[in-house]
Amino acid sequence: MAPAPARLRRSAAALLGGLVLLAATAAAEPARYALDPVHTRVMFAVSHAGFSQALGTVSGSEGILEFDPQDWSSARLDVRVPLQRLDLGDEDWNRATLARRLLDAGRWPEARFVSERVEPLGADRFIVHGQLSLRGVTRPLALEVGFNQLRRHPMPPFRRTAGFSARASLSRSDYGIDAWPTMIGDQVELRIEAEAVRSSRAAAPGEPGETETAGSDPSTAAPLPPASGEDNVQP
Repeated sequence: MAPAPARLRRSAAALLGGLVLLAATAAAEPARYALDPVHTRVMFAVSHAGFSQALGTVSGSEGILEFDPQDWSSARLDVRVPLQRLDLGDEDWNRATLARRLLDAGRWPEARFVSERVEPLGADRFIVHGQLSLRGVTRPLALEVGFNQLRRHPMPPFRRTAGFSARASLSRSDYGIDAWPTMIGDQVELRIEAEAVRSSRAAAPGEPGETETAGSDPSTAAPLPPASGEDNVQP
C-alpha cells in the first residue's frame, strides 16, 4: 500500500486537474450580455419620393446577447426595438409613420429580431441570420456585423462591454407596409450601433429577470394614441 502522503498528493493532483478542466470549460461557454438601451440605436434610410433618403432613428432597444469571441458560431441574439421611440425629426412625420397605414405601432408596438445562426466571415466580421418580426409579420433577415471591441468600460461602474456595428436591408412591403408607394421607397437600409454589457442577470425578452446595464432607459412612454385623421397625414 502506498504511503498516505503519496495518496494525498495524487488526490490533490486529481482535484486540481478537475478544477482546471471545469474552469476551462466554463471559460469556453458563451457569456451573457445585456444590450445597453442608451448606447444602442437603429438608424434607417428610405427614399422620399426620389428626392432624398429620409433618415430616422429608433433608440432604447433592449435584449440579450450570448457569445464567445473565440467561436462566433455559438452566438445568440434576441432584441426588441420599441417603435414608439422612432424619430424622423418632425412630429408629423413621426405620427404618420406610426399610424395604421405604415408601422401601425398602436397594435404592434415593437419589432423583434431573434438570431438563428451566425456565419463567420473573418476575425471581426460575421453575418447573423435570424427572423425579424415587424407589424405582425415574421421574415428572415441577415445582419452584416462588425465586432468593434470587447474590454472593460473606462467609466464607472467599469463593466465589461462589447461594441458592434451592423447593416442590413429589407423590403417594407414584405412586412405589409405598402402605403404611399410613390412617396416612400420600398427598400429600407438599416444601420445599427450597439453596446452590450456583461451581466449574469440579463433576461431574454419575455423572460422574468432583471437586466443590469451600463446605463438605463429613461423611457416609459406608452404607445402613441391615434391622431385625428392620422391616415391622411402624408410623410
